[in-house]
Amino acid sequence: MLIVMKPDASQSDIERVVQVIERLGFKGHPMPGESRTAIGITGNRGSVDPTHFENLPGVAEAIRVTKPYKLISSDLKPGRSVIKVGTASIGGGSLAMIAGPCAVESPEQVFAAAEAVAASGAQFFRGGAFKPRTSPYAFQGKGEDGLKILAEVRDRFGLNIVTEAMDEHCIDLVEKYGDCIQIGARNMQNFSLLKYAGKASKPVLLKRGLSATLDEFLLAAEYIMAEGNYNVILCERGIRTFADHARNTMDLSIVPAVRRLSHLPIIIDPSHGTGHNYMVEPLALAGTAVGADGLIIEVHPCPEEALCDGAQALTTDQFSRLYSKVQQVHSVIAAQNDTERLHQSLEQIA
Repeated sequence: MLIVMKPDASQSDIERVVQVIERLGFKGHPMPGESRTAIGITGNRGSVDPTHFENLPGVAEAIRVTKPYKLISSDLKPGRSVIKVGTASIGGGSLAMIAGPCAVESPEQVFAAAEAVAASGAQFFRGGAFKPRTSPYAFQGKGEDGLKILAEVRDRFGLNIVTEAMDEHCIDLVEKYGDCIQIGARNMQNFSLLKYAGKASKPVLLKRGLSATLDEFLLAAEYIMAEGNYNVILCERGIRTFADHARNTMDLSIVPAVRRLSHLPIIIDPSHGTGHNYMVEPLALAGTAVGADGLIIEVHPCPEEALCDGAQALTTDQFSRLYSKVQQVHSVIAAQNDTERLHQSLEQIA
């Protein structure tokens, strides 16, 4: 059930609706939009009688929701969500750039990468302190010590920190040191972890699972939002297919699919999506062209010395050139969209 409020509904009207929802034994999720607030209902196992709400002050209509997801749906919030991450935002028309090494290896390595990322104009820094690896003998990250290095990056370079959490304890640590909790592909359907992230105070960047369908991806985000954390960013990082020319297959078609169904921002990760340095730039440009809200790019001062995923990392010089190119593509796409919106507005006036 979706309760759509009138444009002039007061805060007390919204609170009254939420109180009625809670008295029925459910949970209400107010989602302010550009012109009105909509309230999603979760916790119901069957249909909800709309007559409970239709005559309440400020209510425009009560709509039955037939999709398996509710809170992530554009039915609930027609406009695009803008997610605040530290001192910057993801979504809202700008192209977010999240860049940094796959793993935190040393202060010197991280600071060299951070200096290049900050100099480019990017506002977000990525780096893994906890590394879920296929082999138990591979480098697993520096743990809390790595998070402390990332926190120093924020203090020294003014970059907002995005880093992965592998379990509930890691989420607590990322909340302490970072600005955004990344849930990796291997944990996309770790439902207890998603619920815990849904209770966190920091935004969540959710990566698509290795073989996840669109509905599975969106329902994973629904798990987080159903617990009360509405600050979710989706990330396409490539899926497994029969192809063997790349580490994964970068599914760019999911960007317009998500934008059609959901109000959440979606970014792409062409580093993990391809696994090859030479593929990162063309896929980053293509992802920008199809409407991604941002990119997450691996950058290492010496990729040949990286402890993990060096083959897909850009050098600092390569990253600086890429940043300039994707911003140019984004400017062209944004200008085209502005022109289309202007034409639509003029047609409505006419």
